[in-house]
Amino acid sequence: MQTKIIDLQELAQRARELRGAGKKLVVTNGCFDLLHLGHVRYLQAARKLGDALAVGLNGDRSVSKLKGNGRPINNESDRAEILAALSCVDFVSVFPEMRATRFIRAAQPAIYAKGGDYTSESLNPEERAALQEVGAEIRIIPFEKGYSTSFLLEQLRNARQ
Repeated sequence: MQTKIIDLQELAQRARELRGAGKKLVVTNGCFDLLHLGHVRYLQAARKLGDALAVGLNGDRSVSKLKGNGRPINNESDRAEILAALSCVDFVSVFPEMRATRFIRAAQPAIYAKGGDYTSESLNPEERAALQEVGAEIRIIPFEKGYSTSFLLEQLRNARQ
């Protein structure tokens, strides 16, 4: 059995194979530090948009820069393995940069999915330019209210007091 956790070079190859077979690759990206129900529902909805789902996972250093001190809670290899265990996820690629630009260029997806806490306009300009470059359709998936890693961490901090 092939592993779902692959580097960007292998992701590019798998993406070419999917396109060659007339299939649509959907990609998304994020930190996915503490996987919760909102993440799972979001990933399931993203997978339904195409034939395969690749998740770009921010590496540990970029999560720390994006989310601040004490993050990530789980290291990148653990987060990748947890994501890969989901049946809706076909591939996971860890990228070290803060932005998913190189991941997007490697995958050249048909569809780029992002959660409802974003709009097409609020996407990072570099990432948006890469998506336009590869001709990806941007799809915003409705936000699952009441689910966030920051909220979970706040609940844990309050429970200890």
